Amino acid sequence: MSTASISQGPGAEESAWAPLAARVFRALWIAQLVSNVGSWMQTVGAQWLLIGHDATLVTLVQTASSLPVVLLALPSGVLADRYDRRTVLLAAQFAMLAASAALAVLAFADALTPVVLLSLTFLLGCGTALMGPAWQAIQPELVERRQLGQAAALGAVNMNLARAVGPALGGAVVAAAGSGWVFAFNAASYLGIAAVLLRWRRPATREPALRGEGLLAAVYAGRRYVLNAPGVRRVLLRTVLFIPGGAALWSLLPLVASRSLGLGSSGYGLLLGMVGAGAVGGAFVLPALRRGWGANGVIAAGSTVFAAVLAVLATVHVPWIATVALLPAGLAWIAVLSTLNAAVQARLPGWVRARGLAFYLLVFQGGQALTAPLWGLLADRLGLTRTLLIGAVLLLAGAASVRRLPLHATDGIDPSPSDHWPEPPLVFEPGPVDGPVQVSVVYRVAPGNRTAFTRRMRPVARSRRRGGALSWGLYQDGGDPDRFVETYLVASWSEHLAQHHSRTTATDREREEQARQLLAEGTVVEVTHAFDASAGPVVPEPDAAPAGTPPRS
Repeated sequence: MSTASISQGPGAEESAWAPLAARVFRALWIAQLVSNVGSWMQTVGAQWLLIGHDATLVTLVQTASSLPVVLLALPSGVLADRYDRRTVLLAAQFAMLAASAALAVLAFADALTPVVLLSLTFLLGCGTALMGPAWQAIQPELVERRQLGQAAALGAVNMNLARAVGPALGGAVVAAAGSGWVFAFNAASYLGIAAVLLRWRRPATREPALRGEGLLAAVYAGRRYVLNAPGVRRVLLRTVLFIPGGAALWSLLPLVASRSLGLGSSGYGLLLGMVGAGAVGGAFVLPALRRGWGANGVIAAGSTVFAAVLAVLATVHVPWIATVALLPAGLAWIAVLSTLNAAVQARLPGWVRARGLAFYLLVFQGGQALTAPLWGLLADRLGLTRTLLIGAVLLLAGAASVRRLPLHATDGIDPSPSDHWPEPPLVFEPGPVDGPVQVSVVYRVAPGNRTAFTRRMRPVARSRRRGGALSWGLYQDGGDPDRFVETYLVASWSEHLAQHHSRTTATDREREEQARQLLAEGTVVEVTHAFDASAGPVVPEPDAAPAGTPPRS
């Protein structure tokens, strides 16, 4: 596949700022900008408090912020799919407000030790982990689907605009008044998002609640979906190939500022601000880049540019040159991450959106959390120059792999539910937990189409598994070679009804129809639903119960 063949759907590039026309999206975007400024001010304050310690301890601030996502992303995704996402977001805001307030109080009391600082930073990361899947999952409720790419880019612009302002402001405040004030500002900044969420009257969700599904079962359902969604898996792979090298910049920039360039907290804030300014500028050129290069071209170019920036930081120790070099780093970062984010959003149906995004956030944040201390260890043992060059080599390797491992095209993908299956003709009404249920579908294939039919059933198999099938098989009748039987097992009747009404997408329907085009003319597809009868008949025999007694459910 060509590296320029993926698109984000019709109209996706209509305007870099089109999503801001949506009132709630705009209000949340502004409130999030204030909150992100506070977060970057706090990051500067926390890292600068530890700057006198070894490199590993400094990079642990990054780990403490990102590690909770590794631990909590999947449970957070389940919560966001199970409960009202607005409520989940509010809970996260107030939890982070409490942790930031504690940091401020301890800083003012001069009682903020490295262990306490990292512990409270970890708790803030837990709030971020709780918020992440729900925040991503509400985006399709705020903007039109064709604008998801630009909404993702604006989210990255938001973070990087905050990076352009927050670190410099935070460095100035730390230098002038101490870290306590940056922690206090961050605590207050969460109130803005909470106020917008409290005023938002979220429409009733069209996705079914997961209240009858246990936590582990819901996590497993999300995992099963991702494993059987090649497009989502490829997005995760491309994230894995970019994040470790990219994380070298965020982990080691405080050390570059202090050790290599001889800058103080204000200078470090300026360096981060230049990355943010580059990202904001990147939002203006991203639509043109996507049109000209395609998503895969953007990823390859962004990785290459980021590698070049790391090489400059490794070999040049002139502050103004390093500062200017960080501008394209911001552009490259937003280009790659907004492209990956939009690609995964475009593929996920509503019923599993938060859990699918949780896997993406797990890979993204987990990659930063796990590699940050490794970059610190390498910097202590090999020095900053060699360590930064290693990061550059990793990014170049990732860029080179795009041709062989590109993102799959999103053209024609429609994740909206397709309620096209007929109601099962049963003689009794099963209960929601009755099961397992074995579904059998009998097809009669036109002569000469057997090989093509089995090939077209492969995406159907993935569709069944994504929707809840624990196992799947396609069998050819030995006595009648044109007769094929598809069977799959679903854990419960409620799971199978979910396949009927919400989990089968419009794209899944298209795959089914493509396979059925190869059936013999006049074929009537036969579907049966069989229940586990190992403990006795599901439907009692006619004389086994008095007249009027309903069958077992």
